[in-house]
Amino acid sequence: MTPRLIQLLTARRFAPLFVAQFLGAFNDNLLKNALGIYVIFVLVTGTGDAAGVHVAGTRLSAANLVLLAQALFIAPFFLFSGVSGTLADRADKAVIARWVKVVEIGIMALGGVGLWLASVPMLLGAVFALGTHSTVFGPIKYSLLPQHLRDEELVAGNAL
Repeated sequence: MTPRLIQLLTARRFAPLFVAQFLGAFNDNLLKNALGIYVIFVLVTGTGDAAGVHVAGTRLSAANLVLLAQALFIAPFFLFSGVSGTLADRADKAVIARWVKVVEIGIMALGGVGLWLASVPMLLGAVFALGTHSTVFGPIKYSLLPQHLRDEELVAGNAL
């Protein structure tokens, strides 16, 4: 890594944005992978139905459940992108970013409870909520960069 990138990573005007984005991506992947591991565990240990896992009265195979989780994570991008972009343009970005991150803590708590209770519907709800979180936070994080970085730092900031 070049000294210029290291300087940017340690700059007070960029480091918090980078950490917030990193933790958001980490949480998204953590919950999606935890759901996948849980489903595989249930199916392999035989604590679930041999043909799949029951979700809302419907039996889903492990493959279909993983596809459903992916679809639930991606759906908010299609449903709410326009609204979240408009929100990012019209409201205070810092306030929205703080609220989105507070809500993210609640979503991950919901996912943790879902794992604790072995509730696939609760886990799927948390995955959808994380997709919605990412949809709202996306325009905010990209619109904050030009406000906090100099013109010559924008490419490096976007890359990081």
